[in-house]
Amino acid sequence: MKIRMTMAHLLVIFLWGSAFAGIRHGLEGYSPEHLSFLRLLIGSLALACYAVITKMKLPEMKDLPVIFLFGFLGFAVYQTALNYGEKSVSAGAASLLVSTSPVFIGLLGRIFFQERAGKRYWIGAAISLAGIFFISAGSGGCVELGFGVMLILIASFSESLYFVFQKKYLEKYGPLPFTAYTIWTAAILMGCYAPGTVTQIASAPLGSTISAVYLGIFPTVIAYFALAYIMAKSGTAEAASSLYLTPAASFLIAWTWLGEIPTFLTMAGGILTLAGVSLTYLQGRTEVSESLSEIKG
Repeated sequence: MKIRMTMAHLLVIFLWGSAFAGIRHGLEGYSPEHLSFLRLLIGSLALACYAVITKMKLPEMKDLPVIFLFGFLGFAVYQTALNYGEKSVSAGAASLLVSTSPVFIGLLGRIFFQERAGKRYWIGAAISLAGIFFISAGSGGCVELGFGVMLILIASFSESLYFVFQKKYLEKYGPLPFTAYTIWTAAILMGCYAPGTVTQIASAPLGSTISAVYLGIFPTVIAYFALAYIMAKSGTAEAASSLYLTPAASFLIAWTWLGEIPTFLTMAGGILTLAGVSLTYLQGRTEVSESLSEIKG
């Protein structure tokens, strides 16, 4: 039992940590929007096979508009903005910026659900903000790179909206079916890029296409199965706790795969960002851990 749980944790950390390097590699042959569509399409096909085998029930018609909105925020906007951001921001720095989701989740909870945000949350948010400035400076500090950082923060905010408002539907359908619904709807929404994607597949380097396939199957699908196993056995809090290691895995994988060596400012910013996020996590452990358990690459 402990061995299986450890393996599931390691699988989630590795797969979501590797997603950021996979995106950078995929962008060598694909535009951000076409890489996003191809990843969603491959993930959708894999989940469709799973749905047929398990006889997954379809969502109710009345929930489709909301599911499309969740697919738009949680996958279409998130992945496309992240892809654009990673054109100028390193994989490791991108993973750190995405890890700021708990800060946004806490703020949204405060605005929409009147959840209490104490001093620890605001101190954590301020520390995370300082970390973001260091990461931006470590990425180069020019306008283009600063814009890339902003795009990744938009991706983080978009997925935070997805997390904060999905609880009702997770309880109704379950984590895996609901994730499948939102990935399918995101693929439909990104379908306008299908013709251009066919053209890019024909001209893209084989390595970039392999990366797109990898992104569609492993970080997008397999990681969720491992996460669902952890949540079923130990709950959301334990599932969330392991995800703090995702940025570290991302740096190591990007170093090995892409030869990206983080700058001192990026590392310092990463330490500050994770310290700030940790404070926001401790401020509202139950609420934030439920959202953290879905953070992805």
